[in-house]
Amino acid sequence: MERVDDLKRGEKGAWISIFAYLILASTKLVFSHIGNSHALQADGLNNATDVVASVAVLIGLKISRRPPDEDHHYGHYRAETIASLIAAFIMVTVGIQVITNTIQKLISLETTQPDMLTAWVALGGAIVMYAVYRFNLKLSRTVDSSALYAAAQDNRSDALVSIGAFIGIGGAQLGLFWLDPLTGFIVGLIICKTAWDIFKDATHALTDGFDEKRIMEIKESVARVADVKKVADVKGRIHGNKALIDITILVDPEHNVEKSHDITVKVERLLEEKHHITYAHIHIEPYYESHT
Repeated sequence: MERVDDLKRGEKGAWISIFAYLILASTKLVFSHIGNSHALQADGLNNATDVVASVAVLIGLKISRRPPDEDHHYGHYRAETIASLIAAFIMVTVGIQVITNTIQKLISLETTQPDMLTAWVALGGAIVMYAVYRFNLKLSRTVDSSALYAAAQDNRSDALVSIGAFIGIGGAQLGLFWLDPLTGFIVGLIICKTAWDIFKDATHALTDGFDEKRIMEIKESVARVADVKKVADVKGRIHGNKALIDITILVDPEHNVEKSHDITVKVERLLEEKHHITYAHIHIEPYYESHT
């Protein structure tokens, strides 16, 4: 229930992103037309596509809150990770588009001098998106949401895009027309790098990857629990930011069922208090001298 409440709180961040993108996209597209700014127009179109990414995150968070059913015994938490993946695909598409557009400008030697008003609109958009980024970043860490974290990184990338537009437009006022495509190219690379990091984390979770260092820490902790003779195996996977752990421990073969159960309770309590793991499947096997 606690995880479901966290996901519901996380939806607030997705809604804030959606409203911010809708307002900024419409404002930038209108002023780019008035002020003849290709940079601001591209920035506005970027915000328009990000509405789709934010909606994907919102849908992922809503689906993740669904309780377990007949064919989803562990719940629907991975929908959140899939939402992160969709956000990464949209981000890399935008990043490649930004890079392509700047290369085309360099090749065509396009020189335009937009109205300075468009630069201030771009800067205002950057400030708004940075504020949204900080809010969503803090919220994503509070509720432990990978999808909302991906949305926050997208917010930051959009703030950088707007700063790039501001610098490019300002450079055009000074006759430095090459500054617009250069900043655009750098921003495009930043967006693609951010998308790659999100994609890598999401695919690692979806393919049941788990941090080896964390596995070793869990194994060492469990091995110190009273009456645990040996930790034979520890496996882990991530299910929508929820760690699922499978542990095989060896205990005295003379223990009865009640005593063995008490040992598993100790292990479960340790995992929850020290490693913040609320779900663990603990398998008990008899310990013999040959296991040493």
